[in-house]
Amino acid sequence: MNRPSRTDRPYDIVLFGATGFVGTLTAEYLAAHAPEGLRWAIAGRSEEKLERLRERLPGGAEIGVLRADVSDPASLRALAEHARVVATTVGPYVAYGDDLVAACADTGADYLDLTGEPEFVDLTYVRHDTRARETGARLVHACGFDSVPHDLGAYFTVRQLPEGVPLRIDGFVTADATFSGGTFASALGQFARGRQMLAAARDRGHHEPRLVGRRATAPTGAPRFAPEVGAWALPLPTIDAQIVRRSARALERYGPDFRYRHYAAVRHLPVAVGSVAAVGALVAAAQVPPARRWLSGRLRPGEGPGPEKRAKSWFRVRFVGEGGGRRVCTEVAGGDPGYDETAKMFAESALSLALDDLPPTAGQVTTAAAMGDALTERLRRAGITFRVASER
Repeated sequence: MNRPSRTDRPYDIVLFGATGFVGTLTAEYLAAHAPEGLRWAIAGRSEEKLERLRERLPGGAEIGVLRADVSDPASLRALAEHARVVATTVGPYVAYGDDLVAACADTGADYLDLTGEPEFVDLTYVRHDTRARETGARLVHACGFDSVPHDLGAYFTVRQLPEGVPLRIDGFVTADATFSGGTFASALGQFARGRQMLAAARDRGHHEPRLVGRRATAPTGAPRFAPEVGAWALPLPTIDAQIVRRSARALERYGPDFRYRHYAAVRHLPVAVGSVAAVGALVAAAQVPPARRWLSGRLRPGEGPGPEKRAKSWFRVRFVGEGGGRRVCTEVAGGDPGYDETAKMFAESALSLALDDLPPTAGQVTTAAAMGDALTERLRRAGITFRVASER
């Protein structure tokens, strides 16, 4: 591993896609919370929009502006060469993200994104993990609501349980929020690309080293009533469980035999039944191009609700963990998951990679493996709750 010098690049962090909805929220968070002396820049296609954004940000005169375009690989290479950490909000990532991952892997820049697209994560592992390990680059996907609360929540729960024993954790997600146009577009894309997603997963399986002497699984599970949280548990078809499983593969603290299941928690049976039907209808509609285009127009990437709506939004994830004769219930909770808290998680992830004393990792890694304790503490200080609700 040959990590680049901490001082050999003009910027500690470059935020790509800064003028989009979540990008702007992330830029505002960084401007308000970046420590003195942080060298950072905003980047995107339009210098005019970037300059207007910089003028609105506190301390804007100290913030750099870089022009880069996903259709111009040379500009992405130049962006990566200017940064120690590149954080990108430009998705859907399976369509627009690969060239930037390649540039970061090749130049040794750390890379962060907000993807919830399993196909993209698997493709970039096969294409770029080896090169990133050679250069020391850390490629960290899913640094927003997908999948920071779930990955770090499972990690936090594991740390409350005995070491060296089989562990079982179930996560139960409850939220009241409007999710971003980018998240909706990514979900539609995934539903429409089932065969490609399976092919990418199989290809990754052929390249990924097998665990020796340990096991880490994330089975889908079945709908059930979960008395431990007093709600109906519906399996969530998101990337979160896969990210948790990869953290368990990377970290021996998860024990010799680890299992994680990921659910939405729904209090009332009619709502649970309606939710299953709605997801089924969305998956079916995504297979038909005219229906998919119509749905895409309902909430476009870059659009989002106003501050009042976001202020009323919230999320809570309950984890129930068992192992070695102990049982613990933990909780991760915060405000608006689709926008405000995602921007907070994303910005704090970038700051952690740039500034914190972290374990030595390289290649494609998860938030728990790359930043576990440091990022958990950052998010706690920023107002996201990590707590033990009960134990016995």
